[in-house]
Amino acid sequence: MRNEIPLEENLNSGHLACPGCGGSLSMRLALKALGKKTYLVLTACCWSIIDGPFPYSAVKLPLMHTAFETAGSASSGVRAALDILGKKDITVMAWAGDGGTFDIGIQALSGAAERNEDFIYSCYDNEAYMNTGIQRSSGTPWGAWTTTTPESKGEQKKKMMEIMAAHRIPYAATLSPAYPEDFIRKYKKAKSIKGTKFMHILSPCPPGWKTSSEQSMKLSRMAVESGVFPLYEVENGTKYTLNYPSADFKIKPINEYVSMQGRFRHLNKEQIKFMQENVTSEWQRLLRKLKYA
Repeated sequence: MRNEIPLEENLNSGHLACPGCGGSLSMRLALKALGKKTYLVLTACCWSIIDGPFPYSAVKLPLMHTAFETAGSASSGVRAALDILGKKDITVMAWAGDGGTFDIGIQALSGAAERNEDFIYSCYDNEAYMNTGIQRSSGTPWGAWTTTTPESKGEQKKKMMEIMAAHRIPYAATLSPAYPEDFIRKYKKAKSIKGTKFMHILSPCPPGWKTSSEQSMKLSRMAVESGVFPLYEVENGTKYTLNYPSADFKIKPINEYVSMQGRFRHLNKEQIKFMQENVTSEWQRLLRKLKYA
């Protein structure tokens, strides 16, 4: 495959992310794809720390730190201001975690999506409130240990892609930093589309997932190949396109993916079997959408 990853770097080295942070690599790839004419809106999340204390910033672009719940509304306002100034060639990107997207920020995001505001919303999903001490979010998968679910989470992960597709926004996609060419392509595609774009990125977190830092990309790839986090696109809420794995790919069992993570270490065979059944069911559901959409 031809390497289409831009050489341009819009993220400085020396940021404050943990080693192996999927969110830092994802930001680096996103900014490579979008280029310098980008305005970044950061809500309260790990990236509020990763970027560095004022007046320092790891990002080489203009950005605004804003409150936890305001990614959708703040990005709408920035977009409107840029349009009034005639700066229509600047891309606005909101960047938030799963807590700020699935839970606290969903009302502002839903409102912006309903109005089809013209910006890219990026959710780097590390599957808990990692920045404040690994508390569960509605993005946390069933069975996972967190500090607020010490005996394992009893609810399933919220289907955020389904929710955003139901808004009939022009473009929604799932992304993984383990597939950088696919990652770059999707951000460039999102940049070319007018309206609300939603990017859902699975972002391994070594402290929260209780893994070693060098395993992050392996886990990212395993999540895709096992069907836990397939890579696909949804256009206008109806047109589904599967990227990885392919529809004829026999998804791998989740056992190794689960066993590598300390947050699942307490689960027994029956519980892992339940997780497998759920993953298989969701994979088959996605394939039916591809067939009939």
